[in-house]
Amino acid sequence: MAQELLEVKNLKKYFPIKGGILGKEIGQVKAVDDVSFTVRKGETLGLVGESGCGKSTTGRSILRLIEPTAGQVLFDGKDVTAMSKEELRRMRRDMQIVFQDPFASLNPRHTVEKILEEPLIVHGMGNAQERKKRVAHLLEVVGLSAYHAKRYPHQFSGGQRQRIGIARALAVNPKLIVADEPVSALDVSIQSQVLNLLQDLQKEFDLTYIFIAHDLSVVKHICDRVGVMYLGRVVELAEKNQLYASPKHPYTQALLSAVPLPDPEAKIERIILQGDVPSPANAPKGCAFHTRCSAVMDICKTERPPFRDGGQGHFVSCHLYN
Repeated sequence: MAQELLEVKNLKKYFPIKGGILGKEIGQVKAVDDVSFTVRKGETLGLVGESGCGKSTTGRSILRLIEPTAGQVLFDGKDVTAMSKEELRRMRRDMQIVFQDPFASLNPRHTVEKILEEPLIVHGMGNAQERKKRVAHLLEVVGLSAYHAKRYPHQFSGGQRQRIGIARALAVNPKLIVADEPVSALDVSIQSQVLNLLQDLQKEFDLTYIFIAHDLSVVKHICDRVGVMYLGRVVELAEKNQLYASPKHPYTQALLSAVPLPDPEAKIERIILQGDVPSPANAPKGCAFHTRCSAVMDICKTERPPFRDGGQGHFVSCHLYN
């Protein structure tokens, strides 16, 4: 089995809610609430769930783009959460991110050459001539041409801009890339091209991905293992085929029942969840999903179910399996 590259232990990110004349803290939004998982070297781990479940906040907290409230992130055996600014800056070479919106994440005033050269300058990689060669090579690697280096972001399509974002993440030869919904803003035909590109790059550069998405069919295509998040917590984590064939958590079962099938004649029994997702500022006690669960028991309303291995690496947080 491949060695673990990343270990996330009891990660939390709470945002303060302030109110009153003095702006005192009157509550907290529990965006990420006690999340733990590992990522093996060379694999793609998917994080899925509804909008607002804490997927992106988890990815950004791992990289310390936003400071975690509590917990540990061990990357290559080193604690990212305890690093000084200088240590973290050096670590950035090994941990990169591809953002969801390829237009907002690229500086409109800079040429593509300057955008791709900037991380090389920050990390002191090569002289001016070597950097220009590296930029031209990166553009070709992601399916663009060297002459595109002189253009600005607004001169490209959405798919091309996302390729530039991927090239920027690759510039410093990282080990881990957090892909934060990298295809959700793209047309379906372009989505498949970018997904295939990510898979080709993974083989070529020996990359490890955390792939954040809400499209379960995309996740099935690209990921090795999948973690399902609900209200800031991971409720199920398993190998891809295992999870899709026999989901254990009632929330995962409902999510998978909503995936459209390509055969119009095929019938699938939809699981319709009752009620709305509770607010992360006022999460229910016990199991966060108990307010919408058809299999709810008394214990679900008071005790938070432990996140445990139910066998064959299939983790689930549900009292039904305790």
